[in-house]
Amino acid sequence: MRVRIPSSLRASKADLRNDLVAGLPGAISSVPDGMAAAILAGVSPAQGLYASFAGPVAGGFLSSTRLMVITTTSAAALAAGSALEGLEPAERSRAMVLLTFVAGALMVAAGIFKLGRYTRFVTQSVMIGFLTGVAANIFFGQLQDLTGSKPGKGIAVVRALRVISHPGQWHGPSLVVGLAAIALLVLLDRTRLASFSAVLALAIPTAVVLAFSIDGVARVSDVGVIPSGLPMPALPHLRDLSAALLLGAVSVAAIVLVQGAGVSEAAPNRDGSTSDPNRNFIAQGAGNLASGLFRGQPVGGSVGQTALNVSVGGRTRWATIFSGIWMLAILVLFSKPVGYVSVPTLAAVLIVAAVGSLRLREASAVWRTGMNSKVAMVTTFVATLTLPVAAAVGIGVALALLLQLNREALDLAVVEVYFDSAGRPAERPVPTHLASNQVTMLAVYGSLYYAGARTLQARLPDPAGSERPAVVLRLRGRTSLGATAYAVLEQYVDRLEAVGGSLTLTGLSPGVAEEARRTRRFSLEGPVNLVPATEVLFESTERGYRAAEAWLFSQRTEPQ
Repeated sequence: MRVRIPSSLRASKADLRNDLVAGLPGAISSVPDGMAAAILAGVSPAQGLYASFAGPVAGGFLSSTRLMVITTTSAAALAAGSALEGLEPAERSRAMVLLTFVAGALMVAAGIFKLGRYTRFVTQSVMIGFLTGVAANIFFGQLQDLTGSKPGKGIAVVRALRVISHPGQWHGPSLVVGLAAIALLVLLDRTRLASFSAVLALAIPTAVVLAFSIDGVARVSDVGVIPSGLPMPALPHLRDLSAALLLGAVSVAAIVLVQGAGVSEAAPNRDGSTSDPNRNFIAQGAGNLASGLFRGQPVGGSVGQTALNVSVGGRTRWATIFSGIWMLAILVLFSKPVGYVSVPTLAAVLIVAAVGSLRLREASAVWRTGMNSKVAMVTTFVATLTLPVAAAVGIGVALALLLQLNREALDLAVVEVYFDSAGRPAERPVPTHLASNQVTMLAVYGSLYYAGARTLQARLPDPAGSERPAVVLRLRGRTSLGATAYAVLEQYVDRLEAVGGSLTLTGLSPGVAEEARRTRRFSLEGPVNLVPATEVLFESTERGYRAAEAWLFSQRTEPQ
């Protein structure tokens, strides 16, 4: 029987040959990246290496963005490590596997339930503040490994201050090795060897340490043994489940999904097909499930690895898959040499990556946007520096939503619409009081949810003291009004009724018209009239205006 290959996995022989070669640079660069991410998460480097082969393979098969590489990221590593802070090394490594599993399951669920649209609630100001805080945390947190110091426990910035203020505790050879690695990274980045700069920055200083038998420089094998041979799958231990782990998994899932959405925008498909964020959610979830199955750590869409995949000429999703397969081959064949890598060189890789990830131009743009953006960015940055990552992200998102609600309330505007001498609709400031026996047309701009509805209440013209005022309120373009808005309109109708007035709502979509009837907030047989929207702009408002004029005429001619 012939096996039918899904169209998304099909590729020409030429593309497969190209992607087989294109996957190798990504695999080579994943060696330092994977180990550095594991150091950042506080687990054995082996867990970062295992994640670096499992994530690209499993995620590569499912990703809607075909060149997106799903592998270890600094933000996910920092979030996971923060969630498990305080655990003993053996417990931490075991719990990391379960956290990766849970985060993967959450990501798959998010994709299945099509939650991709909710990534837009994480504002640019919050994301820039968070990523800047992550970069600062990485920089401060790696100074101790760069200098060979032991500053004790505490948040990264406090430990960095201890390192800087006690230069007598620095280990000279470790510092020289780390600075040499930084120099190599910076210099090679401007050459044709840029794709291999991280590997060379690890290998050359490490070779010098081994050749001259320099004592006191920590090695990867001191942090955790890199097992030889093929890694074998194993299920996580449920006894490691805790509230902190669950919260950490939620935080990791949220960070990975938002970052992945950004990566997919930066790496569009070569054939012009659009990326599906929900499918990318599932792909990143599958990558985490596979990483957890092979005792790895959390993975997600990687900005750096995806950019490398594009720059080396990856054509199809097989470039990502081959990258993971190459990584597995490297792990099997060279696990012992990996253990000799000097820890200060890994610190150098992380420090250079942290500095390179600073988005100063975007942060400057956010700073110039307005006070709300400044507050959200700075608060998230400070929270990321001083609090667990899960709490920092939660604070940033909550603050952004509060500031957005405040902005929507303040940005709401009510204007009066009138017909000029040529019969064209025009706008002018809304009157403070309604005129008697006249039609007043109003248009509302801005959100009518929550506080916005209360702002509308304060800005509607006062009917007190007038007689038989008719108000036409234009609400075109709205899909829903919300309970608060209906409560405000009900109160306004009561005030209009008290002086013999009426209210006409125009430009209503079918959904809003049905919603208004369903709420039963006011009687549609009395002073309230609903006029549905049409395809012609302002047609329904003009109809409402004529109907209000006819109502006023009937009120004037009605026998007293």
